[in-house]
Amino acid sequence: MKNTNCAGVTRRDCLQLGLATFFGGALASALRASDSGAPQAAAKSVILIWMDGGPTHFETFDPKPDAPAEYRGDFKTVATKTPGVFFSEHMKKLAAMSDKLSIVRSIRHDQGNHGAGNHYMMTGAPPRIPVGCGAFVSFHPSLGSVVAHEKPAPAGLPAYFSLPSMSRSGGPNFLGAKYAPFVVDGDPNAAGFRVRDVALPSGMTEGRFADRTDVRAEVDRFQRFLDKTAGDPAVAMDDHYKQAAELMHSKEAQAAFEINREPEKVRDQYGRNGFGQRALLARRLVEAGVPFVTINDGGWDHHSDLFNALTKRLPSWDQTVSALIADLDQRGLLESTMVIALGEFGRTPKISTLSGQTKAGRDHWANAMSVLFAGGKSPGGQIIGATDKNGFAAVERVLSPENFASTIYTKLGIDPNKMLYTPQGRPTHIVSNGTPIKELMG
Repeated sequence: MKNTNCAGVTRRDCLQLGLATFFGGALASALRASDSGAPQAAAKSVILIWMDGGPTHFETFDPKPDAPAEYRGDFKTVATKTPGVFFSEHMKKLAAMSDKLSIVRSIRHDQGNHGAGNHYMMTGAPPRIPVGCGAFVSFHPSLGSVVAHEKPAPAGLPAYFSLPSMSRSGGPNFLGAKYAPFVVDGDPNAAGFRVRDVALPSGMTEGRFADRTDVRAEVDRFQRFLDKTAGDPAVAMDDHYKQAAELMHSKEAQAAFEINREPEKVRDQYGRNGFGQRALLARRLVEAGVPFVTINDGGWDHHSDLFNALTKRLPSWDQTVSALIADLDQRGLLESTMVIALGEFGRTPKISTLSGQTKAGRDHWANAMSVLFAGGKSPGGQIIGATDKNGFAAVERVLSPENFASTIYTKLGIDPNKMLYTPQGRPTHIVSNGTPIKELMG
């Protein structure tokens, strides 16, 4: 089943769009970095759970039980392990481990449609021009692409993965195709799941693979973030070919994807569904040394039927995310791995019914949103910032997408104030205001 938002953009559609602007000769020359010193790294990896469509803050991490009925909604609350802090009732497992979580309730911005909001939160840079709700835009490298540029993965593995598709603003922009995500588009919960491109073509030995002059034809099937019709991708294709060959020879890559080696008990804990098994696959990837993994989790655009949809969805989502955090912790990986969950914005305080729809929902709302942080030496058991009593806006410790992006970079040891240069020599800050969220620094 495809997850769409109100603009009708599916996750697979993202892979089919032209991306010529991302190439633009970006691989023709190396980027030059500023001389500013990098901060000391607190984390090595990020698992970013992208809740595409814009999750409601009311029904997740910022409930308003004392608000009027038309604001508070149908769900009750659940007490967390942190005294005086409550989550929405379907977040029971995460509530029970709130001592490992930091919830930021006060990020806000001014981009209230999917295209613009996605770009702002996924890059830390606002769109340069107004864009439509259904737009797939890139004015700045994404978080994952910058991390891949600054933090290479072990030999044979890409540094940036996106499962099962790339988010609409998750590309590399001027950094070029080399720093685009490796997309794993299958369902890890399916019987016989196998990731393409991490094994030699059927019937071909390593010797034959190394010797063939027409080997490019054999790796044409290699599925990555590359559109052959976009501009002149000759240089990008060289990197495309090189990485295909490396993956096909990489025992590390092959081992990371062998999810069927996980004990059945572990797989069950994550949830035997696509989202659950992608979270488990993400854990295996960071365990192998991959610095950035995005789980593109669509279907959070609930303009209608909000409460029925989330009653069905949230318990399994809660199970998966809590299992991921607990598993990382048990394996000694949580301290070096940030787990982050968010979307492009929150939802309107007042419950609405759109024209022609009978079941109530909430609409787009950029004045308030909640973001979950765990791991990476982030202090647990804290709520950062607050919205007003009815959830209209962030009013206490108000933070920006730039603060969010700067936090990720700083905790990974990347200076958010660092200057990158486009192939044309134009200087570009990684983040225009590189101030991290101090409460998450540890």
